[in-house]
Amino acid sequence: MSSPPRHRARSPRETALSVPQHLRYTWDHEWLLVDAGNATVGITAFAAQALGDVVHLRLPAVGTRVEAGEACGAISSPTAVGELYAPASGEVLEVNTALAGAPGVVIAAPYTLGWLFRLRVENIAGALSADAYAAYCAHVQGDGR
Repeated sequence: MSSPPRHRARSPRETALSVPQHLRYTWDHEWLLVDAGNATVGITAFAAQALGDVVHLRLPAVGTRVEAGEACGAISSPTAVGELYAPASGEVLEVNTALAGAPGVVIAAPYTLGWLFRLRVENIAGALSADAYAAYCAHVQGDGR
């Protein structure tokens, strides 16, 4: 189908709450790497830290149409199940099948090997810059949520 998404290597300076500048973000703690009308999607390090561990993933099926802001999957930790929301509207092109046998990679490498799916983007409504997302995370942490 398509070649695997290309991501920049994780810098040793990145912390658990890092916010890479080259990505776009959502209020639901997902990231997008947009390239030639397609987007690779994953959860942020902030979300990964909040989950603590991932034991199961339910990702949208290839060919599925998703709508920005609507639930399209789920992420299960030992203590909770969280919804996965589509960060943009479009058609799912590919899912990270490697995660089926190793869902914990989402936590260990959220910005690289832990990507979730690729999407043919039709609409990216309300995507945040890295700086705006970092400010949002700081606000959420300050609120104790």
